Amino acid sequence: MKNMYTRLINREHPLPEDYIPPNLVDIGLPFDALPHDPKRLLEERAAYAALELIARSRREGLNLCGVSGYRSYKRQKELYTGSPYVAPPGTSEHQSGLALDLSCPQIHMELTEDFADTPEGIWLKSHASLYGFILRYPREKESITQVPYEPWHIRYVTRPLASYLTLTGMTLEEYYSLPPAEAENI
Repeated sequence: MKNMYTRLINREHPLPEDYIPPNLVDIGLPFDALPHDPKRLLEERAAYAALELIARSRREGLNLCGVSGYRSYKRQKELYTGSPYVAPPGTSEHQSGLALDLSCPQIHMELTEDFADTPEGIWLKSHASLYGFILRYPREKESITQVPYEPWHIRYVTRPLASYLTLTGMTLEEYYSLPPAEAENI
């Protein structure tokens, strides 16, 4: 069922300039950012799912850490350079409060494709859906998402949809191209 958690956000489906997600919270996730930095914020349900995900990774001896969560339209506009790795204002999932970039000390908290080969990146790929997240921009789906491969970028979409997309290998764009009756059954 399509709702605010499963909303498609991209260049063809932007968020309004004045959109601010309800219930933005900083629940103290491990973050490579100072306290009170807005990028520590996430939509509440996504934040608690991320807390569960990170806590489980920590119990397994891994060191996942948040790098960027919420990003306002204004902040996205400041960051936008035309790079394919930086979405134009209004088209970034970070504005929704449902996206989180993760990294680890092994790669100095950088957001690079090297993250995919770290123990944390490997673990994230196989466990994210258990907590309602998808790897939003997978390898070999760039022509569909129109965004380069980003193994560090996860998006909260609820557990049922995350499980479905992960099992089928579909992107959110592909899910939105399904006939409505089929999509409603997921």
